[in-house]
Amino acid sequence: MQLNVTGRQLDITTALRNYIETKISRLKKYSDNITSVHVILEVVKQRHRAEGNIHLGGGDLFADAEADDMYASIDAMVDKLIRQVTKHKEKTNDHNAKGR
Repeated sequence: MQLNVTGRQLDITTALRNYIETKISRLKKYSDNITSVHVILEVVKQRHRAEGNIHLGGGDLFADAEADDMYASIDAMVDKLIRQVTKHKEKTNDHNAKGR
């Protein structure tokens, strides 16, 4: 799984990058088909925003979250992505099971 981290009006520190890597590594538990993840971090006034794009077999998923703290927005974004990945996996498994 390839991970790209981009910062808009924000410098990506090693601590922030390591935090993102540990949170995104949780996605491996839910799907083996994830090929790449692109995380965009942005600060607009006092709001911290995190966006995540996942490319996996069968489609692309997107989630974003906004909070007062960058770490909180990353947590919320990863939680949304986990829900989407599990839903996508259930859909593909149900679809494949119907053909049997």
